[in-house]
Amino acid sequence: MRDYPFWLYLLVMAGVTYLIRMLPLVLVKKRIHNRFLLSFLYYIPYAVLTVMTVPAVLYATGSIVTAAVGIVAAVALAWRRRSLIVVAAGAVAGVLLAQLVILYVVPLF
Repeated sequence: MRDYPFWLYLLVMAGVTYLIRMLPLVLVKKRIHNRFLLSFLYYIPYAVLTVMTVPAVLYATGSIVTAAVGIVAAVALAWRRRSLIVVAAGAVAGVLLAQLVILYVVPLF
C-alpha cells in the first residue's frame, strides 16, 4: 500500500469539508417553505451531536454497566429539569458509585 504525504490527506479533508458547507448555499437559492424539510433540517444538529456523544459516553468508563448507570442518572436529573452542571455532576457521581459497588461489593458475593 502506498503511503501518501500528510499534506495530501489534509488537502482532501479540507476540500470535503468545504464542499459540504458550500454546496447547500450554492444549490439552494430560494427560501425553503416545505415544513417537512424545515423540520428535518432543524433536528440534524441534535441527531449529529447524539451520534457523536453516545458512543463516547458508553465507552468512557471501560464498563458498559457503569456507563449505563451514569446515563440513567443524567437522564433522571435532566428529566427533573436540573441545570447542566447538576446533570453532569450527577452522572459522574452515578458512575463513581457504580464503580465502587462493582469493585468492593460485588466480589463479596
